[in-house]
Amino acid sequence: MIAARELLRDVISPTPVMYSRALSEQVGGPVYLKCENLQRTGSFKVRGAYTRIARLTEEERSRGVVAASAGNHAQGVALAASLLGSKSTVIMPERAPIPKVEATRAYGADVVLRGTSVEDTLAEALAFAERTGSVFIHPFDHADIVAGQGTLGYEIIEQCPQVKTIVVPVGGGGLAAGLTVAAKGLDPDVRVVGVQAAAVAPYPASLAAGRPLPAAGRPTMADGIAVQRPGDLPLSIMSALGTGVVTVSETALSRAMLLCLERAKQVVEPAGAAGVAALVSLGDSGADLVTTRGSIGDIRSKIKPPVVVVLSGGNIDPLLMSKLLRNGLSAAGRYLSIRCRVPDQPGSLAELLGYLAGLGANVLEVSHQRLAPTLRVDEAEVVLQVETRGPEHCADVKAKLQSAGYAPVFR
Repeated sequence: MIAARELLRDVISPTPVMYSRALSEQVGGPVYLKCENLQRTGSFKVRGAYTRIARLTEEERSRGVVAASAGNHAQGVALAASLLGSKSTVIMPERAPIPKVEATRAYGADVVLRGTSVEDTLAEALAFAERTGSVFIHPFDHADIVAGQGTLGYEIIEQCPQVKTIVVPVGGGGLAAGLTVAAKGLDPDVRVVGVQAAAVAPYPASLAAGRPLPAAGRPTMADGIAVQRPGDLPLSIMSALGTGVVTVSETALSRAMLLCLERAKQVVEPAGAAGVAALVSLGDSGADLVTTRGSIGDIRSKIKPPVVVVLSGGNIDPLLMSKLLRNGLSAAGRYLSIRCRVPDQPGSLAELLGYLAGLGANVLEVSHQRLAPTLRVDEAEVVLQVETRGPEHCADVKAKLQSAGYAPVFR
């Protein structure tokens, strides 16, 4: 990893570490954000990609490289290959975010859209390598990739030498494994906690079993870490060094994105905000932290400040961001979607809007339906998007609408 750091010295710049007062209050001690969302290509992935491609022979680079990625590894490979004079082809899921596809092309790669998951793209990339002789650049399961990603651990310890816990998003595990090796090499007492989206979380069971166990994936906004099978090498490293893994909900991910934007002024994609989501969830019921030996208890007792949370990527479609931020506002009790019926007579809608105004709620959008077949002839349906001032105000608005006889349905 020391050699990888020297290799990267003129390619990337150390990203800043920022103090987070909001998360520090949540944890009860200092919390810092390691802003890899500000890294070249918008994520940490260029570290591993450049290290891997730079260590190929000239003959191998002349054959070109191929990668599979939902977006961030794609951009890292595209840039690294361009800098090193190698042709790159990247297989991306058919529904990959448009900004990630266009950015990958802008860095010089040929983009091929195939399949719906990371596993689909991996299979296609391996087949492409077999057909063309291109060198496959795995997103996480290779020693050079792990070494390159691990350079982040050196930066964290140097920038925040007092750190006790590092919280990092986990997909295939290359970043968490490399970071753990580097950080523990400098300070053996540092605890590394990985975070996965609960919808696609193979690591907890795999760590408990001591071998890679594929997980059935469900839809998740955190596409960048939606990997159904852990990497063999990352899993073995994380198992040996006691890296724990916890899972977070979709609601926690959206709340984390909102916090990053509002309180830290950082644009972070859902996968990149997974570490923040874990800290946001500390006030909830809590989840078990899992290592190779199985569950070791509530994560709240394992997060010891000072904490550094890795914001691993910031590449997000603006349209998706607006939708996710709305989810985050709703989860934070600051946004309500209300459906209710009112008498189909003049003044009914104005009366409802006036009532909400009297409660201090800000109506953002109104949809008024009078002719739906499910409605009686004497009623209309109204759908409202309403901004509130926080959880207590949100609960008050709900209760008073119900007591006023509007029979609202909240979404």
